Amino acid sequence: MLDFLTRALTGDAPETPRLYAPSLTEYSRRETVTVNIGNVPMGSAYPIRVQSMTTIDTMDTIGSVEQSIRMIEAGCEYIRITAPSVKEAQNLENIRKELRARGYTTPLVADIHFTPNAAELAARVVEKVRINPGNYADRKRFEHIEYTNDSYAAELERIREKFLPLVRICKEYGTAMRIGTNHGSLSDRILSRYGDTPVGMVESALEFLRICEDEHYYNIVLSMKSSNPQVMVQAYRLLVQRLDEEGLKPYPLHLGVTEAGEAEDGRIKSALGIGTLLEDGLGDTVRVSLTEDPELEAPVAKALIDRYTTRAQTASPIPALTELPYNPFQYSRRQTHDVANFGGTNVPRVIADYSQTPVQTTNELKAIGHFYLPEPDKWAMNDLGADYLYTGNVPAGFMLPNGLKEIQNYAVWNAQTDQLNNHPMLTASEYLTARARPQGLHIRLNFVQFTLADLTDELTDALRSDRNIVGVARTDNTHAMPELRRLFVDLVNRELTLPMVVMRGYTNVPTVDLPLYAATDLGGLLVDGFGDGVLLQATHSDELKQLNGLAFGILQAARTRITKTEYISCPSCGRTLFDLQETTAHIRQRTDHLKGVKIGIMGCIVNGPGEMADADYGYVGIGRDKIALYRGQQVMKKSVPAANAVDELIELIREDGRWLEPSQAAAF
Repeated sequence: MLDFLTRALTGDAPETPRLYAPSLTEYSRRETVTVNIGNVPMGSAYPIRVQSMTTIDTMDTIGSVEQSIRMIEAGCEYIRITAPSVKEAQNLENIRKELRARGYTTPLVADIHFTPNAAELAARVVEKVRINPGNYADRKRFEHIEYTNDSYAAELERIREKFLPLVRICKEYGTAMRIGTNHGSLSDRILSRYGDTPVGMVESALEFLRICEDEHYYNIVLSMKSSNPQVMVQAYRLLVQRLDEEGLKPYPLHLGVTEAGEAEDGRIKSALGIGTLLEDGLGDTVRVSLTEDPELEAPVAKALIDRYTTRAQTASPIPALTELPYNPFQYSRRQTHDVANFGGTNVPRVIADYSQTPVQTTNELKAIGHFYLPEPDKWAMNDLGADYLYTGNVPAGFMLPNGLKEIQNYAVWNAQTDQLNNHPMLTASEYLTARARPQGLHIRLNFVQFTLADLTDELTDALRSDRNIVGVARTDNTHAMPELRRLFVDLVNRELTLPMVVMRGYTNVPTVDLPLYAATDLGGLLVDGFGDGVLLQATHSDELKQLNGLAFGILQAARTRITKTEYISCPSCGRTLFDLQETTAHIRQRTDHLKGVKIGIMGCIVNGPGEMADADYGYVGIGRDKIALYRGQQVMKKSVPAANAVDELIELIREDGRWLEPSQAAAF
């Protein structure tokens, strides 16, 4: 296994190609075994299932039942309910009986942390139990432990003894199990052996899975969840490859980005992780974790899933890939050279599309974060100010602010008197013609649109010679992200290092689904290190503000350009010790001007230090109206009264020199 760790993290393995997906160019779902979960089986022979989790106290039988019914009517095919102790596990039977009495047969899933006896009881009552290998048999003390092979083997034997009773009960009662690893709650043992890595996440699950297979118990679903979509994607890919390498069964996958947050940011983060894997045919059930009522999660999950119902029939063929020139298990940005402020070590740039909306007044730039202030006769820009403006065939009617450069279609640019302060957008054929003429191109920065089919040897030679070109990758394929990824693979294989902007347009897409589609298509490239800019195409002027915010939101979720505060907030459950939605909104209201700061907001200690693993600060419920405040993984203040906790959190940020007054942070 340690050999695999080295290979996975260095990318030296000959296996680094694509064992993790059935195809990276032709849409097809990964084949899995069937897992029987009540009357709703899961696996590749069945549709991708939708699920969510209740937020009502599990001891509130009627409240849990009524919320479950709302979730079922919203589209949930499985209902997960927390069982943090034996008493909640016992009450699952009452909830189940009441649901059945009301005519609902939807399978129930018991969510277990720390308490094997609760799991063993629940497995006799509900259709499925979820256990977290990070805390089922271990208690986290944040200690580094040095293991020999013998001492580690002894630990595995201890785990086997603790876990075997549940496996045998599940086998006897026909109960399914999800072995659900969470990035933030890996055990000290795993962290000491494998580190805080996707490899550690995978091995954490496999240790428990091997015990199940030894017992000939196969009614298992696997998950690799993280609040960081990049880590989540890498872990699922590694998991599938490891199952194949070790000869284990191809179990169904439960997809989710844990603690995604709320509103559009939560949807973007979820789509970036879940959608990237769905594009590759991975995933058999989806749970979108939002800090909102659980019945609001199901439509989001369904919208992500529905995108693939006809994908295989509507997609255009893409040349096959047999190996990858990059490591899909570890982030590394594609190597590029600098062109103006694109590529190299520059953050990805945002280009606003005004090609369908003529820019005639200064007010029209407010949508993309640029504001003209008449009294001082100056421009101001906020943190979501676009970097470039694509005006197409109609140039802007006034002088743009210094922080915004204009891109014009080539024929328009070529007819301009002032060509130096504007930049041309060319097709591949226009570029090949223009470069042969004296002064046919901008001396410093030109944009060239091309598709995978356009990337001929002639175009390759030109792009390799010219150092003033930024490529603009586009596609009309329904299977858009894989075709764009195939284009980037060709660029790498052809040793082309020009920066690339990803252009995507969406027509006849419901406004509510636009963030999901764009986050999947662009985010799926960004997590693999592809893309030096984003250009989301607008059809109408009223889309401009949404698309601009969406572009910056996708870059933030992919961790490639940080422009705002990030919140890692759990979706709430029966363990939650305060009003999570209200508290999250209050914390956001007080802190959303702190660019680049990550704040974890957790409803209970179970999802506390672990799930906010990469947060800078944490706000965690530890009792009724009692909050613990964290700096990273360290508790800084215990038992803070909830009424004072946000002020105390701000004081902690202030102590670190990271606090700004809103008036200081505001651009205007």
